[in-house]
Amino acid sequence: MTTFSPSIDWSDEFLKSTLWVLQVWVITALSLLVVLFVVGRTTEWGRQFWRITGDYFKGRQSVPAWAVVGLLLMSAILVVRINVLLSYYANDLFSALQVTFQSGSARDTGIHGFWLTILVFAVLAVCYVARTLADLYLTQRFLMRWRIWLSRRFIDDWLGDYVYFRSQFSRQPIDNPDQRIQQDITSYTSDSQTLAVGAASSSVSLVSFTIILWQLSGPITVLGLQIPRAMVFLAYIYVIIATVLAFRIGRPLIRLNFLNELLTASYRYALVRVRDNSENIAFYRGEPVENRGLMSRFTAVIANTWAIVFRSLKFQGFNLVISQIAVVFPVIIQAPRFFAQEITLGDVTQTAQAFGEVEGSLSFFRLAYDDFASYRASLNRLTQLQDANDEARALPAPATEDRESGLSVQDLDVRLPDGRPLLTDLDLNLDGGESLLVRGPSGSGKTTLLRSLAGLWPYVNGSIERPLDGRAMFCGQQPYLPLGTLRTGLAYPLPAETLSDEEAVETLRAMQLGHLVDRLDVETDWTKTLSPGEQQRLAFGRILLAKPSLVFLDETTSALDEGMEHAIYELIRERLPGCTIVSVGHRSSLENLHTNELTLLGEGQWETRTLVV
Repeated sequence: MTTFSPSIDWSDEFLKSTLWVLQVWVITALSLLVVLFVVGRTTEWGRQFWRITGDYFKGRQSVPAWAVVGLLLMSAILVVRINVLLSYYANDLFSALQVTFQSGSARDTGIHGFWLTILVFAVLAVCYVARTLADLYLTQRFLMRWRIWLSRRFIDDWLGDYVYFRSQFSRQPIDNPDQRIQQDITSYTSDSQTLAVGAASSSVSLVSFTIILWQLSGPITVLGLQIPRAMVFLAYIYVIIATVLAFRIGRPLIRLNFLNELLTASYRYALVRVRDNSENIAFYRGEPVENRGLMSRFTAVIANTWAIVFRSLKFQGFNLVISQIAVVFPVIIQAPRFFAQEITLGDVTQTAQAFGEVEGSLSFFRLAYDDFASYRASLNRLTQLQDANDEARALPAPATEDRESGLSVQDLDVRLPDGRPLLTDLDLNLDGGESLLVRGPSGSGKTTLLRSLAGLWPYVNGSIERPLDGRAMFCGQQPYLPLGTLRTGLAYPLPAETLSDEEAVETLRAMQLGHLVDRLDVETDWTKTLSPGEQQRLAFGRILLAKPSLVFLDETTSALDEGMEHAIYELIRERLPGCTIVSVGHRSSLENLHTNELTLLGEGQWETRTLVV
């Protein structure tokens, strides 16, 4: 007659488990650091990882981040220990139930054992729930802080040194930097945490349940050869073969996921262009052309999606078959020993659970290959953005020196990307309060000259002296209005908080925009609300508020009538008498508002003359 006895001593398990978790945490943490170092030195994606985020984990400021990483690792190890204890609980539960089928005192021990295991389960369940909630909070806290740091870094890098504009002149301009900063950073941080913690947890689980499986395994005779502890060897052989095959099946998913991001971004960008240019498209009746363009991009997205679907069917189908076989495989192996009464029903149950944990741990990278493919795609896109930023920052720019007022240009050569000259050996000298009108046929390089003076055009040589540090303003034909209130648009590029109500009201009225005074703090899409003429007058209002020493105007009065144009120039001259004005325009009326004229003749030729004001 068999009586029930617990598979482990539950009375001192709390102390044993605590010591186990601490010991395993130290070993796993050291191992993880070694793996991160080796991967960062020996693999391309490891080098990409450290290039993107290495600074976040360096220096004194990285201590809180490492502390949370340590807690997350502790949480992963803790759940492994809970799962180990749950496997012993399951063993005791089914063994107790098996004993209850006997009679006499043995049956009583089975009943007592059943309720004891239920109590053990209640304690483990509470620990599991508490750990899960704490892990959820720590994970989100860690990911949000990491994402904030990365977003700030990439945004600062993209906006610094005019990279966001100059990157279009790179040898291979990248697509959709906005999506890379928003979406790929989110995927990168989440996938990094999931894969790293999952790999660590799977490694600890593999060792823990391999020991259990080793203890429960028996010998198997194959072709006259007895294999001791055969269940362990079978589990490893089974999963290794399945993993190798899965990698071969799933490898194309890396490129397909990269193409999915690229094609989806292109399709979304085309949709945004239709939205932003809806009026012009409507005037041209361009709907059929836009429809064909959109459907062409959408067809490419669908074709790639189908390729992902078919490849995923093969990959996921293979994984499902492997996983389903793993459910019954250990039970079939242990069944002869159970029928021979060498092991209990609880042993069979724990064997199946341990085999499943070993199989799941060994299968981690096989099952996570799809996620790893997406992760590599995010790594590649973020690395490409960094490369493009570095390349744009390395593009040449003219030597620009600071001066209090005026503008001086010496030996300035401006070229097209193919090397053709727009301006050759340009020399200019304007004192404070003087003004220059730049004229010439379309395509002669008037706007490109302004870009060169601003330091935006890379195909330029020479020296420039002009006011720096925000004392120069460049205004285009289509003024930029940021998202937000009208006050934000009027104060730009200064913060809206720096603009008082009195200054805002006075400036709007001076620009003949008094009807907008009551809407100063209304938030809407002002680009669509204001007419082109109102937007240009708002841009001149910014000049009055910023009080620059030098201002460049590129067709900035094209939407104004000549009377309004004259009044605004006179107002600028009255309010800012020391300001140097450089205007690009075609109207003859502009001649009376400037002291000098520069005419671009084409093929690098130019001439200047003095105007009478």
